[in-house]
Amino acid sequence: MIKQKIIGLAGAAAMLLGSTPALSQDMPAPFDKAADVNIALVRYLSTGDFFQAYLSGVENQAAALGVNLRVLDSRQDAALQADMVDQAIALGVDGIVIQHGLTESMKEAAQRAVDAGIKVVAFDVNVENEAIPQIEQSDYQLGKMALDQAVIDNGNAFTAGYVYVPGIAPLDRRHVAWEETKAANPDITEVAQFGTLDNPIANSVANQARAVLQANPTINVVFAPYDEFAKGVKIAVDEAGLTDDIDIYSADVSTADISAMREPGSAWVATVATNPAVVGEVSVRALALMLAGEDPGASVVVPPTLITQSFLNEQDIKNMDDLGSKMPQFQHADVAMADWMPLPAR
Repeated sequence: MIKQKIIGLAGAAAMLLGSTPALSQDMPAPFDKAADVNIALVRYLSTGDFFQAYLSGVENQAAALGVNLRVLDSRQDAALQADMVDQAIALGVDGIVIQHGLTESMKEAAQRAVDAGIKVVAFDVNVENEAIPQIEQSDYQLGKMALDQAVIDNGNAFTAGYVYVPGIAPLDRRHVAWEETKAANPDITEVAQFGTLDNPIANSVANQARAVLQANPTINVVFAPYDEFAKGVKIAVDEAGLTDDIDIYSADVSTADISAMREPGSAWVATVATNPAVVGEVSVRALALMLAGEDPGASVVVPPTLITQSFLNEQDIKNMDDLGSKMPQFQHADVAMADWMPLPAR
């Protein structure tokens, strides 16, 4: 079933979200008549805390602008996601945010939107189109910072399991950091590579990880550069009683992740992340700049931060709000900004 959600975000709805749109006379066209502006979010991935937080950021920034948002969720169906871009074109939206997906299925669909005069930005999917800005979390840095911490903690000689699904742009970028780290540290031995995006992702990865850990008892580090992957590996590590023997390094963070990292004896020792809600806000702001005739740049990067288990424990951080208060960069990214543009209230 196609999931469609239409959210009218002008006026009162924006107030409910705690943000008051700027006065229309202070806004450039088309935002001087923001209630007539329609944008669409076309999603490939939506399962997990990261994607719920990303959606909330998209909704909140759209609310602050006073525009109407339509959410189209393909639930990891690549062909359906391309069809949803065509649906958005047929509906006559002014702008589209493409969230994740596969290059081969989204490249032509994105070009059709551009040909129709629609402004498009893409988050974590390479649509190979110079007219479409790429929104990203500096995924290479996400991977590199996590792996740098793994080397600090474990030295440059360890036996690793690696969770990876090729063809997904952010995972491919993080994969570059993994290959570089292995090349720079030849005593790091990768004995197993596995991974799946089958729903529910964490449980599906856990099923794989059980077999991998049983077959490879020398593994002492797992690089799982997506938090749903890390959750799955942690399930398997806990069940096998290996929490003292394996360290898990990941990317992305949520309140549920923080709780899992802070469990007594948790094997999940570090992650590198941006606030997914902030990334959602930046995605909409970049699109808004394009609609106003401004250039957000070809690459719009939200910088990541290393989050260690020890930091979470020392600061007694329980949720994303606590993390934001201890790490101000989690509350806002000074990216894709303009003086005229209202921001969501904090």
